[in-house]
Amino acid sequence: MSSASLELFHRIADPPSAVARRFVVDHALEDRVRFRNLTYPEVEADLHRLGGQTSPALWDGRRLHQGAEAVVARLQAVVNLGRDEVP
Repeated sequence: MSSASLELFHRIADPPSAVARRFVVDHALEDRVRFRNLTYPEVEADLHRLGGQTSPALWDGRRLHQGAEAVVARLQAVVNLGRDEVP
């Protein structure tokens, strides 16, 4: 997986999005996760193009993980196992 190959779709004022962002920062994943702020119409369009309906959402290149619990679980796999494939 190359730098910033995970994309985190989030909303600044959304508490579940804050949980996902905090996990990225607390586990030093900033170089692997690109933050995509849903304030911007083009970012919202990208999320919808991927089938997204809610935030936070994490695109791993193959699958969109939606909701804080699913996002953190996917990021946990990256931290614990160094895995870049979808579990």
